[in-house]
Amino acid sequence: MQRILLDTDPGVDDAQAILMATAHAGSQVEAIFTVGGNVGIEHTTRNALTIVEAIGQDIPVFAGCESALVFEGEDAAWVHGNDGLGDANLVPQSRQVETEFAPTALLRMVTAEPDAFTLVAIGPLTNIALALRMDPTLPSKIKRFVVMGGAVTARGNTSNVAAEFNIFADPEAAHVVFEAWGKAGKLIELVDWEATVRYGIPFEKVAEWRALGTKRSTFFDTVSNRSFDRPSLTEGRTKMFAADPLALAVVIEPDCVTHAEDRFVMVETGGTYSRGQTVVDWDSRLKQEPNARIILKVKAERFFQLFEDGLK
Repeated sequence: MQRILLDTDPGVDDAQAILMATAHAGSQVEAIFTVGGNVGIEHTTRNALTIVEAIGQDIPVFAGCESALVFEGEDAAWVHGNDGLGDANLVPQSRQVETEFAPTALLRMVTAEPDAFTLVAIGPLTNIALALRMDPTLPSKIKRFVVMGGAVTARGNTSNVAAEFNIFADPEAAHVVFEAWGKAGKLIELVDWEATVRYGIPFEKVAEWRALGTKRSTFFDTVSNRSFDRPSLTEGRTKMFAADPLALAVVIEPDCVTHAEDRFVMVETGGTYSRGQTVVDWDSRLKQEPNARIILKVKAERFFQLFEDGLK
């Protein structure tokens, strides 16, 4: 059984990823930690509660950092809606957030059961960086660490064109995290934006999923409507980009990966055009030990099937 601790900033594709992970027989999401990112922390926390309530699972939700470590970054409300879930105006009816601070809860759980959990970060890395500052031994307590973030050949999706959103939202936190995992001699499994684009899901397939008629597919359709109906998000595209579900596919079925490469990755924290860029030493010129396993190829049809299973 894959025991998952999920750090997230829901977010439409975060919701899609949670649907996928909680439907997989070999996985169990044991806690959700929220962070400010796609939208503010009050929205991401409310959305996490809404999602777990909608799927009927008793997963505790812990609120974390509301803003980046140093500079306030841009949000992604223009993609996800002002409320983060497509402006669907969904609110939890009974679920309440836990009182414990997310980084503290993370450290408590992994300290009590070292090497038991897979930590998955599909939002900015602020909570993880703060937890590292509280306990630098965190990497040694994590079984696997999977991150959705970065653009490994500098084709990002933010106003800094070389940077991907989750890293750009808090580059200092990302720098802390990548450096710490490297010093610990462990690898971050990195699912980047460019992989997301390579494994976009054809809109025809998405249309089939929206029409499945299940409780989960109806929720998927409700929160995703805004993304499908806005020309600015779909013009010129034939596929839906599902970054966070792709990361969760790598988590719940590691055999889905067919090619990955271990490389040393740095995060740029300065520069007018390079802030937030994930710089990859592809040719080992720096002679540094790898700190990331970059996911380059997956089984596309298996990824699509895992996504569909999460909607049934």
